[in-house]
Amino acid sequence: MITGATSGIGLACARKFAENGDRLILTGRNEQRLKEIRKELTAKGTEVLTFVFDVRDREEARLCVEGLPAEWKEIDVLVNNAGLALGLEPEYEGSFIDWDTMIDTNIKGLLTMTRLVVPGMVKRNRGHIINVGSVAGDAAYAGGNVYCATKSAVKALTDGLRIDVADTAIRVTNLKPGLVETNFSNIRFHGDTGRAANVYKGIQPLTGDDIAEVAVFAANAPAHVQIAEVLILATHQASGSVIVRK
Repeated sequence: MITGATSGIGLACARKFAENGDRLILTGRNEQRLKEIRKELTAKGTEVLTFVFDVRDREEARLCVEGLPAEWKEIDVLVNNAGLALGLEPEYEGSFIDWDTMIDTNIKGLLTMTRLVVPGMVKRNRGHIINVGSVAGDAAYAGGNVYCATKSAVKALTDGLRIDVADTAIRVTNLKPGLVETNFSNIRFHGDTGRAANVYKGIQPLTGDDIAEVAVFAANAPAHVQIAEVLILATHQASGSVIVRK
């Protein structure tokens, strides 16, 4: 099950897990894109279920998970990918609306999906939760304030969950990408494509496929191996704020 599967890292994960031979439950807000992705993947032999909802809507998320057909209820891997950054203003000039959207999606949405899916994993004593965090969760950078705080929360929640299920065979992974060229920056700058493009100038950034490959690797590690946390950076990126452009 992959949230935020209509673009970026989520879509790349869908394709990589499909190549791995897995069945997919894909969720997102864009119904048309989900239809297109389902058509693409089913044409290649992958079984796909899609659900249109925003992870901020707890009731819709509940209806999705509880309404899964019997043969789909046993979710083996949950990829909590849905998330976003909005704005790059100083904290004292930030948008209340942007803050609420980031907190409700990046933190509360992740918690909702975890709360709905993980009890079944505990009951079956198997499963894997892969949370898509960020290098931004390690340290704040200029203008990142609230977004960095949400990804710091993802790290804490991932670590906390790993502790909570340590007496089971469930594994918990935090993927922490650095600069990945997706529509992330376009969303952050509210559709300002020129400003978004500048984020990737002078450096070869990561791709969604790069992150998806790590996710699939972690999910397919031997049962006794838990890939707890992976920081994935572009070669000329040293941290969330240190990027060498050439």
